[in-house]
Amino acid sequence: MALIPAPGPHERGTMGKAASRQGGRQVFLFLQGPVTPYFADTANELEARGHRCLRVNLCFGDWLFWRRPGAVNYRGRRENWPAFIADLIDREGVTDLMLLGEQRFYHKVAIAAAKARNLNVTVTDFGYLRPDWITLERDGMSGDSCFPREPEAVMKLAEGLPAPDLEPRYGDSFKTQVIWDIAYHMLTNWLWFLYPFYRSHQLYHPGLVYLGTGLHILRAKFSSPKVDRFVGRLKAEKAPYYVLPLQMENDFQLRAYSPYFDFKAPIHAVVASFAKNAPANSRLVIKAHPLDPGLRNWARIVRRSAARHGVAGRVDFVDGGNLAVMLEASKGCITVNSTVGLWSMRVAVPTITLGTAVYDIEGLTFQGPLDQFWTEATPPRQDLWHAFVRAIVGHIQIRGVYYAKEGLAAAVQATASRLDLTEGAWLEMRSRARRNAAVADQAVPEHGFEFQNV
Repeated sequence: MALIPAPGPHERGTMGKAASRQGGRQVFLFLQGPVTPYFADTANELEARGHRCLRVNLCFGDWLFWRRPGAVNYRGRRENWPAFIADLIDREGVTDLMLLGEQRFYHKVAIAAAKARNLNVTVTDFGYLRPDWITLERDGMSGDSCFPREPEAVMKLAEGLPAPDLEPRYGDSFKTQVIWDIAYHMLTNWLWFLYPFYRSHQLYHPGLVYLGTGLHILRAKFSSPKVDRFVGRLKAEKAPYYVLPLQMENDFQLRAYSPYFDFKAPIHAVVASFAKNAPANSRLVIKAHPLDPGLRNWARIVRRSAARHGVAGRVDFVDGGNLAVMLEASKGCITVNSTVGLWSMRVAVPTITLGTAVYDIEGLTFQGPLDQFWTEATPPRQDLWHAFVRAIVGHIQIRGVYYAKEGLAAAVQATASRLDLTEGAWLEMRSRARRNAAVADQAVPEHGFEFQNV
C-alpha cells in the first residue's frame, strides 16, 4: 500500500512492477467516477504525458461523461463481471485502476482483481477538507484507508510539511452539479435498455430523490433563520448542548464504514445514551443533512425516540441553519464518520465518531464508549490536529473542485501529477495487514517513517 504524497523536487519515486515492465508507460483503467468530466479530462492529461487510458462504461451516464476514445461498454450480467474485468486487465496490460469510492459492487470486484495482480488502485471522492479539496487515496477511504491511525505516526508523517492555506481558493458550482447529476441519473434510468443488466448502488429512484431534495432545500431556506435564532438563544443563555449532524443514507461512509445501514439506529443509540449519561441541564441538537431528500420523516423519528427515553424536552430536531456557528458553541459533536467531524475538531470541539473514519485517532477523537463521551470528552490536541491536516494535504488531498472550470482544471493537473509514476510522486510500501490488523512494516528511507494500517 501507499499514500500519494505531493511531488517534491528531490523525491525519487518507485514504479509499480507493471509500469516498470513497460518502460514507465502506465495503462490506466477508469471505472465510475464523479458526475463531471474530471475522469475524462484527467485521461486526456495522462495521455498527453505518454500514458494510455481506458474506460469501462457501465451505464449511459458513464458514457455521457467520457465521450473520448478508449471506452468499452459493459452490458453483461453481474455474475459475468468478474471474468470480464479480469480478462480486460490482463489483455490490455493495465497497471492502474482509478475509480470513485471502493464499495460499489463493480468496483469491489475490480479492486480485488487489480490487487491480485499487484496493480495500483486509486480512489477519489469529495475531499476530507472542504470546500475546495478532493481526496486521492491508494486502495480506499475510511476503513480501507492507508493513512496511519497512531498519533506518533501522524506527527512523523507531517514533519517538514508546510501548514496549508485552508482559505477557499476555488469556487464550485452547485447549479452545474445539479444539472449534471440529473442528466446522469435520469438518462441512465430512462435509457436502461442500452445497459439492461446494470444495477445502480443508489437506494432510491432518482426522480424521488431530486423532487424531495428540491422541496427540502426550499423549506430549509425558510426554516434556517428560525434555527439560527434558536442557536443564538442557546449561546446567549450559555446552555450546554451537543450536536448530532445527520448523514445521507446513500453514503457508503454510513453503509460500509459503520455498524449501521440507515440513520434510524444511530439516532436511537445516541438519544438513549444522552438520556442516561449526559448532564441533566444539557440539550441534544440533531440537524438534518442539507441535501436530505426527505424520504424519511426525521423530525418524527427524533421526536418519538426522545419521548421513549424521557428526554422530549431536551432533544431538538432542526432543519437548516449555520452548522459552523452551531458547532462552535457546542459541548461536543457526535458523528458516524462524516467530514463534519473535521469541522468540529477545527474549532476545538470534542468529537466522537461511531464508525470508521480516517480521523478517528487518539488525541483527536474521543476513544471511549459513547456513554462516557458526554462527561469525559476533551477537545482535540491542537498540535496533533495541525499535524493531521498537514499530513492529509501532503499525501491524500489535492486542491480543486469537480464542477467549476478553474477548480476542475487545477484538480486534473494535480491528479495527473500524482498518478504519473515517472514524476516520482508515489511512496511505495507493502502491507502486512488490512483494516484492523497489524502494521505495514516497510519504512520509506527518504523520510524515515513507518505507516500503520489499522
